[in-house]
Amino acid sequence: MKKTHAKKKLSLSNRIFYIFNTILWIVVMFLVLYPLYLVLISSVSDPDAITRGEVIWHPVDFSLRGYKAVLQYSGLLVSYGNAIFYTVAGVLISIGVTMAAAYGMSRPAFPGKRFINFLFVFTMFFGGGLIPTFLVMRDLGLYNTRLIMILMGCVSVWNLMVARTYIQTSIPNELYEAAMLDGASHFDYFFRCVIPLSKTIIAVLVVYYGVGKWNDYFTGLVYLKDRNLLPLQTVLREILASLQINMSGDYMMSLSESAESIQEAIRTANVAKYCIIVVSTGPVVILYAFLQKYFEKGVMIGSLKG
Repeated sequence: MKKTHAKKKLSLSNRIFYIFNTILWIVVMFLVLYPLYLVLISSVSDPDAITRGEVIWHPVDFSLRGYKAVLQYSGLLVSYGNAIFYTVAGVLISIGVTMAAAYGMSRPAFPGKRFINFLFVFTMFFGGGLIPTFLVMRDLGLYNTRLIMILMGCVSVWNLMVARTYIQTSIPNELYEAAMLDGASHFDYFFRCVIPLSKTIIAVLVVYYGVGKWNDYFTGLVYLKDRNLLPLQTVLREILASLQINMSGDYMMSLSESAESIQEAIRTANVAKYCIIVVSTGPVVILYAFLQKYFEKGVMIGSLKG
């Protein structure tokens, strides 16, 4: 039996569209990736070359001056470990609470569903403010503890709504009815059916919550006074601030420092800010790379109105 392969010929208008579309997305990709690439090559370039605007396509006068300035900070490794712990523990708790609440809100017969949904949505638009929140956290005994970094912002209402929509649109109600007929409880159905079938949206939530927890510097700045508990982002902010102090007028007027050392501190501060960006964003980029295949599908399904 002969197999005939019919070749589809594209019309002129389709070819023009595909060429234009390809060029457009190459330009968009360049606009997105080039700033990241520029930060990376700037972090290993000579500070003077950066100031002169010579760092455009490749590193100029390769130098690790910025990384040495950042990595020599005594509390950096401790803060890195803290950030990893806060992110992992926070994501696990956030995923558990979000998925449980999303499952409850997806059940049509859930009593008080409208009122609870109103309470969730209300918190998206109205908050108590920083001072009342601080007083509440202190009275709960969470001030200056690791738990404050894990529990603060534990649930995002937006993520909860996305997860609820995913459960409603992707898991058929017939499966729930069949499970109930077999004598399964809500806990059995949730852990044996909903969770295994929600891997896509869970991966999306891991990225959302993970990025949020990893980049959270403000909670540590306000609620932690023990330096051994500070997360990476708060410490990096302090490093950048301390390096920039070297460029202040008061420092430059100090009689105990020579002009050369002042100039050296300014050059180090100029390149260290790029190194801080690389150090802080690296783990997030790696996390997204591992979960990227689930991300697009989960976002599209979870964003559908349900």
